[in-house]
Amino acid sequence: MSDTRQSLADLAALTGQQTPEKAAAAPEATVVTAEAAAPEAPAQPATPLREQQIDKQGRAYATGRRKDAVARVWLKPGSGKITVNGRDQEVYFARPTLRLVINQPFGVAEREGQYDVIATVSGGGLSGQAGAVKHGIAQALTRYEPVLRAPVKSAGFLTRDSRAVERKKYGKAKARRSFQFSKR
Repeated sequence: MSDTRQSLADLAALTGQQTPEKAAAAPEATVVTAEAAAPEAPAQPATPLREQQIDKQGRAYATGRRKDAVARVWLKPGSGKITVNGRDQEVYFARPTLRLVINQPFGVAEREGQYDVIATVSGGGLSGQAGAVKHGIAQALTRYEPVLRAPVKSAGFLTRDSRAVERKKYGKAKARRSFQFSKR
């Protein structure tokens, strides 16, 4: 217990505050004037630790990956049009769930319909490609607006989903499935 008190006293001495024991021992001694009780003026909004990364055309570029799919994504301010491999997103990703996956980063960042996206995707199937485009959009969004990194990262969109198909093992029918057992 004394170690904790000592470390609190050391911390208070470093920060210039009063230790809890001294504050409890002399409550009448801590009379606060009206000027000191006023909260400090709000500080300037903290500038993001990262810089905006934009090319000469005013676009942010990022690469997204999921399973075997790799997506190259360019993001620029616009009307919210998403083009994948030269086709509109409704044509390329016909399933509504895949389009929902692609638009998730904009929903978390509250930027629906504010950016145009041009993506080229190769490899994998449609589900993996949609995940790769989502990852690329999230990365490009944080490069265009570094302030959005916190909400996008807390939603888990900046992390590459490392799940992939497990390899087949010898002596097995598939990765884990055994051959049918025959008693005789």
